[in-house]
Amino acid sequence: MATGRDITGLRSHLTGLSAEEQARRAYEAQGFELVATRWRAEGAEAGGGEIDLILRRGKDWVFAEVKHSASHGQAASRITARQIHRIRTSAAQYLDQIPMDRIDQVRLDAVLIDAHGKVEIRENALGFE
Repeated sequence: MATGRDITGLRSHLTGLSAEEQARRAYEAQGFELVATRWRAEGAEAGGGEIDLILRRGKDWVFAEVKHSASHGQAASRITARQIHRIRTSAAQYLDQIPMDRIDQVRLDAVLIDAHGKVEIRENALGFE
């Protein structure tokens, strides 16, 4: 028998999948190709960081964190400094697998989706060191 917590967890999971799908479509409209979803870095140095979407357009790479909430501001506030650090570390680990001649620009974007389904892509909002 499903508990209220199980139902809430399932609802959150499905909302996250839907938000990632909306984000993917927004990037594809800009000419990006989806490379990976929910990619998880390996090893303790990565801190278990997961990247929601990895996309590329030619030699340009985007690592995107997708957040859904009632407003874009609320969604943005859900991205913590610890999470940003893990995403940066994981993106660096992913890029280590790619030959340097296949990389031109790299961005770490925040994709914010509000309750009305409006997608806002904040380019390089998470920075890259």
